Amino acid sequence: MNHCINVNKGLDIPLGGDAERIVVDMRSAERYAVKPPDVVGFTPRLLVAEGDAVAAGQPLVEDKRDPRLTLPSPVDGRVAAVVRGEKRRLEAVVIEKQQATSGAHAAAPSPLKAESPVWWMIKERPFGTIANPDHKPKGIFVTLRDTNPLAPDLAFALKGREHDFEAGIAALSAFAEVHTVQPTGPHPAGNVGTQIAAISPINKGECVWMVNAQDVATIGHWTLTGEYRPERLVAVGGPAAKAPKYYRLLCGTSIARIAEVQLMNPAYPSLGGTEKSTRIISGSVLSGTAVEADGFLGMYDQQLTFIEEGDHPEFMGWLMPGLKKFSFSKTFLSGFTGLVEKTGLLKQSGIPAPTYTFDTNLHGGRRPLMFTGNFERVFPFDIYPLQLLKACIVGDVELQEQLGIYEVEPEDFALCEFVDPSKTEIQTIIREALEVLRKEATA
Repeated sequence: MNHCINVNKGLDIPLGGDAERIVVDMRSAERYAVKPPDVVGFTPRLLVAEGDAVAAGQPLVEDKRDPRLTLPSPVDGRVAAVVRGEKRRLEAVVIEKQQATSGAHAAAPSPLKAESPVWWMIKERPFGTIANPDHKPKGIFVTLRDTNPLAPDLAFALKGREHDFEAGIAALSAFAEVHTVQPTGPHPAGNVGTQIAAISPINKGECVWMVNAQDVATIGHWTLTGEYRPERLVAVGGPAAKAPKYYRLLCGTSIARIAEVQLMNPAYPSLGGTEKSTRIISGSVLSGTAVEADGFLGMYDQQLTFIEEGDHPEFMGWLMPGLKKFSFSKTFLSGFTGLVEKTGLLKQSGIPAPTYTFDTNLHGGRRPLMFTGNFERVFPFDIYPLQLLKACIVGDVELQEQLGIYEVEPEDFALCEFVDPSKTEIQTIIREALEVLRKEATA
């Protein structure tokens, strides 16, 4: 079923560095990583060892609680390294590609099922885990627009893959009604959580599945050909990117070659001899994960953002007028121009929006939560965001359920965290609360 929804509450952040519609083919990259920590609730059991030869689609790790759920190799190659962290936690399985193309050992076309190498692409709410094949979802949601800052244009990303996309929709329809959603309005209109809340809110005991639009095309390609080819068009940009553009690559690709091209000269921009370093974020600046220049793209991410670190001193700090600083709470004079909240409207009408200086600086210290009303202005759910956040902080599970905890994921609170004058790590608090509920539900 196709839906068009309009969202009024939210905020489009005028972050510079949109990717130009120039596509660089990086499907020949040599190193890839499968990272179990990217998958919520996945307890990995390693199935391979260093030096083993693997084929595209071959399981590298499986979930200890449900061996049907696996994370496969994106390419044909060799296991170059098994990376472990504290307490021998499995962080990544690194694969070195050894053949010219992936999918050389394509299987015969088969129906979509839990044992398929593409099943991990289907996520389930509540909790954001891999979809449980034993559950009966009330619907499957596919968003056709990503409204995150500098997110890829999904219509552009799916160009040429329409047939695979339709096949993916047909394969998913065997499990539940598929809702394809074309939202309008400011971010977070493109978040699947916003769309679920508007079309089919989740109550306790219910679940819905969700799939990224590009992954739907990958699923369709698998069902048509039996070839596992986890391809994505990734938007690489940001105010600290040298030449923002699109890259066509496979899931888990090493970003070393991208970083080599996109990182600015280490001395640029400099002020008074103080060099500004760059943070590379796999995913959106609002909810992504910082990665090293020789790291790997996140398993579910479809954008890579370069932004300046806020590790340099500012002359007089917040005492300056701040005409070039984005201010939602009117801390700086830029907040009184009336353009901050109209940025998205200006962009949609073709009028150049004002430019602001962005980096990772918090512009203040952490302090107790304050009632400002800012959360309600950017949070489009029929939920009291501050009250739910406080219930999560104190661990009141009953109150969390009454306030709608099952409807949200951390990314739904990303804008609240951005506009919060108290600098609270809201997404972390929401994730910890959801993890408590998930472990109780699976105990």
